[in-house]
Amino acid sequence: MLYIFGGLPGVGKSTLARRFARDLQAMHLRIDTIEHVLREAGYAVIGPEGYTVAYKVAVDNLQLGLNVVADSVNPLRLTRAAWRAAARQAAAPFVEIQVICSDVDEHRRRVESRVADIPGFTLPTWNDVIQREVEAWEPAPLVIDTAGKTPEQSGADLRRALDGLDWLLAFRLS
Repeated sequence: MLYIFGGLPGVGKSTLARRFARDLQAMHLRIDTIEHVLREAGYAVIGPEGYTVAYKVAVDNLQLGLNVVADSVNPLRLTRAAWRAAARQAAAPFVEIQVICSDVDEHRRRVESRVADIPGFTLPTWNDVIQREVEAWEPAPLVIDTAGKTPEQSGADLRRALDGLDWLLAFRLS
């Protein structure tokens, strides 16, 4: 199963994805980590390089029967379509999960108070976040709003929402 997470920096996406992957004992593919390592190795990351690596690694692991949690901003229809294509290539079910923080003040506080968890990684500023282009999700994803919630509460929201999708996931496999 491929769990495709997306959302702006600072909404709690990586915290939620990391906890979910740990609970599921799934592979966690984080685009920030991949792109940072590529930059450290001297590669210019100016386009889809990190995503392209992640799609291929996801397929390899899905074909082994492992669950994969993809963690990225995932701002474009193109990137979301590529994640779905990776799942299809591996003949694996998938679910798209958009993480949001509907409280703008809380979102801004999170962005401005974050500390990089990847040594040497440059975090985006609030201005970077609000200027980022995000295309509409089609089809509509599962939405998890982290505003006013602890990571544990958001994780419980995610598990409840996924429990309600069991029938849909089974349908996608048939």
